Amino acid sequence: MSATMTKGSVPMEIKKLSISAKRQITIPQKFFAMLGFDTEAECMVRGNELIIRPAKTNTGGEFAEQVLADLIGQGYNGNELLQQFKMAQSKVRPAVEEMIVEAKRAAVSVSAFESYDDVFGKEERG
Repeated sequence: MSATMTKGSVPMEIKKLSISAKRQITIPQKFFAMLGFDTEAECMVRGNELIIRPAKTNTGGEFAEQVLADLIGQGYNGNELLQQFKMAQSKVRPAVEEMIVEAKRAAVSVSAFESYDDVFGKEERG
């Protein structure tokens, strides 16, 4: 069974799913294609809702250009650049996760907060 509802001004399509004895569901083909699922999904609880969405594939890649520029600026090249880049990229996600934890603490006044400039430095303007 399928139905269309509106939440605020956003139309929502709803489909009732069966849950197997092993707690498995099948994502309807229309939703699977529409949302761009591939081979993995993220599952989370928000209030009393279970959210299933396509897994995010960016693992710090959004900072790749800045990381490479910094490493090149430090004089790395060739295989040494590649090794340093891999090491730096592996540190991006944990650093961002820690920043999120700190932001949550600051939001509830558990700790002091840092500004964008404190975290990323002041932008040079030419």
